[in-house]
Amino acid sequence: MKQDLAAIEALVSRETIERLRSFEAELRRWTLRINLIAKADIDHIWARHILDSLQLLPLIPDTATDGIDLGAGAGFPGMVLALARPTLRMILVESDHRKAAFLQHVAAELGVAARVIAARIETLSLPPAGLVTARALAPLDRLLELASPLLHPEGFCLFPKGRQGEAELTTASARWHMNIGRAASRTDPDAVIFRLDGISRVT
Repeated sequence: MKQDLAAIEALVSRETIERLRSFEAELRRWTLRINLIAKADIDHIWARHILDSLQLLPLIPDTATDGIDLGAGAGFPGMVLALARPTLRMILVESDHRKAAFLQHVAAELGVAARVIAARIETLSLPPAGLVTARALAPLDRLLELASPLLHPEGFCLFPKGRQGEAELTTASARWHMNIGRAASRTDPDAVIFRLDGISRVT
């Protein structure tokens, strides 16, 4: 935990860490009733979930104002980003109504400027956002299909991926044009964070 906290302190202020502690407390409390995260992860929330989400922050310019997190689950990365960057207005999309209720509770309890939508991604009709994120939701090819209608033409996507990331990218590149950026993961040596923009279908 000390090593994780040191890494987090390098990314956010102490005030933000206190807000994240409040978020962690609510997550633990709600997990007793509904399955927000795996039981095996409950004692590793900071490394496996919070730090894993916060590592996206340096990849988001200070000028970014809006984002959509697809399959927000228990709030990773969308709620964590909203907690850490109050000027970033996040829309959190989660089809599981119990998880959406948790996200709505946290937003109200902690005063987070985040909107929660309990719906399937395919049914959304939203103004295009400058940022789209998703974590552990679907293969990259499918993520691009879901994200592209919601992304502003000048926007970008941040997609953390595990050891199959490059293989997923190869598959997706057969159907999608995109500019590809990569950032090393701070939490998993086999993982990568893809920063994708200029996204369009191959015709």
